[in-house]
Amino acid sequence: MQSKLMFPRSIRYLLAVAEHQSFTRAAEALYVSQPTLSQQIKQLEEALGVLLLDRSGRTVQLTDAGQVYLTHARRALEELDAGKRAVSEVEDLSRGYLRVGMTPITEYLTTSLLDDFSARHPGIMVSAMEMSQDQIEAGVADNSIDVGIAFTHTPATEIWSGKIEMHTMFKEPLSLAVGGSHSLCGKQMPVTAGILEKEPLVLLSPSFALRRHFDLYCLEHGITPHIVVETNSLSMIVQSVGLGRLVTVLPTTIACTHAGLYAVPMLPELPDHTIALICSKGTYKSPACRAFGIMASEWNFGRCPVTLKPDSRPCPRPEVCAREKTTFVTDEL
Repeated sequence: MQSKLMFPRSIRYLLAVAEHQSFTRAAEALYVSQPTLSQQIKQLEEALGVLLLDRSGRTVQLTDAGQVYLTHARRALEELDAGKRAVSEVEDLSRGYLRVGMTPITEYLTTSLLDDFSARHPGIMVSAMEMSQDQIEAGVADNSIDVGIAFTHTPATEIWSGKIEMHTMFKEPLSLAVGGSHSLCGKQMPVTAGILEKEPLVLLSPSFALRRHFDLYCLEHGITPHIVVETNSLSMIVQSVGLGRLVTVLPTTIACTHAGLYAVPMLPELPDHTIALICSKGTYKSPACRAFGIMASEWNFGRCPVTLKPDSRPCPRPEVCAREKTTFVTDEL
């Protein structure tokens, strides 16, 4: 037999009758008609298949079944009220949960954004995970993460094209990066792209968007890069380059601000690339997710990175340091 839904209204009516021991007084307290109240309780008894009230005396009393049921019903109402308060807290961002996927590169570039968001909404638990761009796109598409921050305009997995969308945050130039003891450190004149065929390179693996950008650059300019180490760890790249022998390609911000790394200008210039917020297309987004999208659209990425580094040399690409930041449509988030 199919069970029937028990509505909180019927339970509240039962509580009022038990308290006042009268249908009349309970109806008056609830500002409803007595027939309406009686009908609701009768439907509740029929759904349960037992009598909850003893109507035979001068006052209405709970039956044994009514006593047992009401004990559980009170707890259920308390939970429902708690649920209502929790929903309200989620909507006003007093509490909530936000799952963010980032590549090793965008993690470095946007950590301050996550810190700003956490400071503004301390009740929101932020779970930040390092992933490749392919993993971010799949995670957003299957709802295992809420948003991702990654490069855009790359050969991304087309299978997710109908399930995800990208919103531009800012543009970031790329630079050749070397350690302080490398012979190219401090070089003011641009080096030619042919240097990539001579110098040993440590790069992210091909599953990462930055590597795909670099590979496309080499293909367009007929370059066969001298790659000696591939890794999925930005930390390993930074430490390896800092030792002085290997070189790499990184966003200019990282090359100019990270201790022990220095940016070297190149011709043809390495491309500028766009950092984007990745979110699901046409699906529900939590209040925390929507708030993060709005904050990301208003976020100020910052000024020329070399001004933040005491031992920095002249910026290799000053024309791009006033980064053009474009916002995305926040009402879609």
